[in-house]
Amino acid sequence: MFEVSSAEFEDLVGEALDTIPEGLMNLAENVVVLVEDNPPPGRNLRGLYKGVPRTKRGHMYAGMLPDTIHIYRNPIMRMSTSREDIIEQVRIVVVHEVAHHFGISDKRLHELGYG
Repeated sequence: MFEVSSAEFEDLVGEALDTIPEGLMNLAENVVVLVEDNPPPGRNLRGLYKGVPRTKRGHMYAGMLPDTIHIYRNPIMRMSTSREDIIEQVRIVVVHEVAHHFGISDKRLHELGYG
């Protein structure tokens, strides 16, 4: 296991978000990214998207709380043996969860290498 501080991990998440094309991120709407140490108890997750994907929002979508993208630090560190591993895993998880905001399925993400 390779470890980074909470502050450094948050910076890595920000850097991963910066790699997503600006045109796509400009379409992200009503979503917030949260960095947490651990997933909910009993869940073995590196990240989690909660919300209504953009592809499912209709004309009645208004006044909703923001969607949330959770990125979990400890599971990513546990599977990493170097800083480079952490950077790559953070990038994969961030892209994966942002893709869910745009309605892309787990199956398709696995096909694209973001599983």
